[in-house]
Amino acid sequence: MSAVGTPSGRAGAATGGRVRADRAARARHRVRQWARKGWADAAFVAALTLLSLVSLPAQDLMSTVDRETDAVAVVLVLLAGGATALRARRPLTAAAAAGALVGAYLAAGYPYGPLFGFVVLTLYTAARQQPLARSAPLAAAVYLMLAVHLWTNDAALDGPAGLLPLLAWVAIPSTVGAARRLVVAAHARERRATEQRLVDAERLRLSQEVHDVVGHGLAAIQMQADITLHLSRPRPEQTRAALEAISHASRSALEELRTTLAAIPREDPGRDRAAPTPGLARAGELCRRVEDAGITVRLDVEGDPRPLPPAADVAAYRVLQESLTNVIKHSAHQHADVRIAHTAAAVTVEVTNQNLGPPPVDGIGITGMRRRVTQLGGTFRAGPGPRAHSFQVRATLPRTPETSP
Repeated sequence: MSAVGTPSGRAGAATGGRVRADRAARARHRVRQWARKGWADAAFVAALTLLSLVSLPAQDLMSTVDRETDAVAVVLVLLAGGATALRARRPLTAAAAAGALVGAYLAAGYPYGPLFGFVVLTLYTAARQQPLARSAPLAAAVYLMLAVHLWTNDAALDGPAGLLPLLAWVAIPSTVGAARRLVVAAHARERRATEQRLVDAERLRLSQEVHDVVGHGLAAIQMQADITLHLSRPRPEQTRAALEAISHASRSALEELRTTLAAIPREDPGRDRAAPTPGLARAGELCRRVEDAGITVRLDVEGDPRPLPPAADVAAYRVLQESLTNVIKHSAHQHADVRIAHTAAAVTVEVTNQNLGPPPVDGIGITGMRRRVTQLGGTFRAGPGPRAHSFQVRATLPRTPETSP
């Protein structure tokens, strides 16, 4: 079976589908924002072009050393405005064209004016959208194109004195655009990392749920199957009882697995679940299932059972389930003592069994139990029990609703 066909694979696929849907929604939102921004940007470029054209006669009156503006100057301004209007789609081409046109305007001896705004806008956009390896050489080329007029325009400052102001018109928008690009890229990386953490956390949670449900059921089924094989020849009359226990264990495991998978959002989120939500109210039923698998369980409930937050109730049930599963799989003595103590502030679940072998190694089961309990603000311990040669799992979960994630 492929990974997508397994329960954990379907869970991961569903989680990934939600993330992809969120990304698609954000992409549509960005398209709508870009459309609105496009109209505003076009209006701004048109206003800048109009201002540059209207100011041409005034520039002639303010200086007598410049070349008088004529139809060529008007054409250069219009072409520079048109190039600037294309900067969102062709940032490098727009910046190069605007730099060349403004440079030609100034080199022809026409007076200074608002058309420097075309250079500022296009260089900022190029640095904002393109990597530094492309935008920096372009900015240098635009600077050289603009610097030509220092030797051809009588109104320009002489020699190096004119290079510094010109450098500001090029360096400032390029630097601001590159800085903005780095900030946006950092935010995008952080957002992708957050999405990946959410996906990984959801997969971990669902894999732990599936492990607890399927592991418990399969352990009981394996034990009953071994008993059936052992009794099939000398006592065939007990084979039917063992097979019935296997059927009951597998049916219960499938019901809990359906409940776990039903927690994944589907197209019909209001659909009823196939089985009740696991909780300590089903502790007696769980112990009876374990006893059907051949384990003697002594259940002791202390205090007044009170409602728990849903997350804490499920966590307590899973701790009990996984602890009894470990008894089925690992204990040589098929006996377990279960104690559930209710107080006003917390509930404590203890599972103790005899253990003559080496201390168990923390695997996915014990690690998952500890994670469940500590995430809800509780305490967890798995180690030697109060009696000699015993092993005990003890989990304490608070009742406060705010502990539920």
